[in-house]
Amino acid sequence: MRERRKGRGQRKCRFKKRNATMPHLAVVIVSWNVRDLLGACLRSLLLDLDRSSLEAQVWVVDNASTDGTPDMVAESFPEVHLIASRENLGFAAGNNVALKAISQGTEHVTRNTRYVWLLNPDTEVCPGATAALLSVLHAHPQAGVAGAKLLYADSSLQHSAFHFPGLIQLAFELFPLPPRFYDTPLNGRYPRRLYEAQAPFFVDHPLGAAMMVRTEAAAQVGLMDEGYHMYCEEIDWCWRMRRAGWRALCVPAARVIHHAGRSTAQVPVPSFVNLWTSRARLYGRHHGPLTRRVARALVRAGMRRRMRGASPDMVAACRHVIRAWEEIR
Repeated sequence: MRERRKGRGQRKCRFKKRNATMPHLAVVIVSWNVRDLLGACLRSLLLDLDRSSLEAQVWVVDNASTDGTPDMVAESFPEVHLIASRENLGFAAGNNVALKAISQGTEHVTRNTRYVWLLNPDTEVCPGATAALLSVLHAHPQAGVAGAKLLYADSSLQHSAFHFPGLIQLAFELFPLPPRFYDTPLNGRYPRRLYEAQAPFFVDHPLGAAMMVRTEAAAQVGLMDEGYHMYCEEIDWCWRMRRAGWRALCVPAARVIHHAGRSTAQVPVPSFVNLWTSRARLYGRHHGPLTRRVARALVRAGMRRRMRGASPDMVAACRHVIRAWEEIR
């Protein structure tokens, strides 16, 4: 793993600030084989930073992409700090690499960075989103994290924040339930009217695709748990922050387009395994013995149901998931 240095004549990613009281910001994007989407993400981010006259350090951690991503970043975005990993570290470990560099302070990074924006490479930042998140966190010192309002490519709403998951949400994932309940608090959703308003609202956790974190909160609870290779790491992080006294917010004024699932769609069966083994880890860490016991039974029944008529690869994946949940005691 290496950080590519800037070449001659390449400028730092540093933007003038209109307001000298605005906090220092770092942006971290972990990418894997989505070169074109990452390029669009960086263009939208840098344009928003420039228009808002914000100062920021932008980092890309590339997880051993084979589609030319590192070369694209180095050639097209010389102001971005590129860390090219020789292996796929996953989301949590990839972010932690950059977070450690930011917290330690390098020749490129100011030591007093107050906020870090974790962005997925399949996002596009709409005008004013960065400033909106910063403003809300600045105004709510008890908030350790704030998430953007996510939109699909057709501008329809993607639910961007959720209640911490329990048994009912697990049942929604595993079994067919009445469709009218899927878009309700029973399934962990917040009302659409809250997203339609401009006021920020408190949530249990935002979706990790566009999540800005206060570095003070991250320093208190520690970095992301690298036991989550993919999925659930932001839920675990926010749960730990909540228990340490921090709150989470969703900021509807900060709009981000999310082309969801482009990386994981490349490996659907491994992604399925990653999702459900991560959920096993999450429920094991944050729920008591009775909830864990019921959750195991639900997952066992749900996986056996999914195995009926499935491909051999999916059958093997479901069996792997059952074993992972059986280990959670």
